[in-house]
This record gives sequence, C-alpha cells and structure tokens, in this order.
Amino acid sequence: MATSPKDKWVRVLATGFGAGLSPVAPGTAGTLVGVLVCLASSPLPWLFRFFFVVAISAASVYVAGEAEKLYGNTDDQRIVIDEIAGYQVALLPVAVTGPHLLTAFLLFRIFDIWKPFPLNHLQKLPGGWGVVADDLGAGVYGGFLLFLLAGTSIL
Repeated sequence: MATSPKDKWVRVLATGFGAGLSPVAPGTAGTLVGVLVCLASSPLPWLFRFFFVVAISAASVYVAGEAEKLYGNTDDQRIVIDEIAGYQVALLPVAVTGPHLLTAFLLFRIFDIWKPFPLNHLQKLPGGWGVVADDLGAGVYGGFLLFLLAGTSIL
C-alpha cells in the first residue's frame, strides 16, 4: 500500500523527526528534541514564544490523532510530538537558560512518567487529545515548580 505525502509528514512529525523510533526510552528521546525546539524558539519575545507553544500544542493534537490512525494503536510509544509540546509548556514561565533547560527536562519527565492526578485521567480523552493532554499537564506541573524554583533563586 502506497503511503501518501500527508501520512509521511504525520509520521515524521509524530515521531519527532525519528526520535520516537528509539528502541530505548522514546519519550525521553522525544523530550530531547523538545529541548532543541525550545532552543530554536528562545530568541523570540515571550509573547511570540507563547503563541508558538499554543500553535505547536494544537498541531500536536492533530498530528497525534492522525498518527494513532496510521499506527493502529492508542498512544503508540512512537508518537513523541506530545513530549515535544509538553516540554515547551514547562519552559514557558521562565527564561531559557542552561539550568532551566535541565531542570525543566527532569521535572517534565518525572510528571510525564508519574502522571499524578488528574493527568492520569486525561489519557482517556478521545483521539489526539488523549495523547497530548497529559503531556501538556505534565508541562504545566513542571513549569509551575520551575517557576517557583527560579523565583526563589534556587535556580
């Protein structure tokens, strides 16, 4: 069966340009792509970064939903665009610095894996929302803690 150009793009984006194909810790590999995306967008003024994060989050819902159809599996581990978007959310409340990038990475991965309430229920949402919502929530949790740490001069 021939693959359409749209399907090819969905696979490329959903897998974070192939990071989701990693045989070990594809979610962590996807988050590392998120670090690169964050670095690329860091020169933008905060308001533009905010709109960029909104746009990548919306795109990730669509792409993740389409990728689920292609892979025939709910929240397939190859889909890591949700990690990329969630990591952007985690860094939104602070300046993009080395310590913030590292701390956001650790906090985001902890919350993404742990999925404390209500994140664990968000995966039950239909389609791309079920793939992405818990990661955006993990980004909110991580970003909140990162903001507190940065605001108290711990970072």
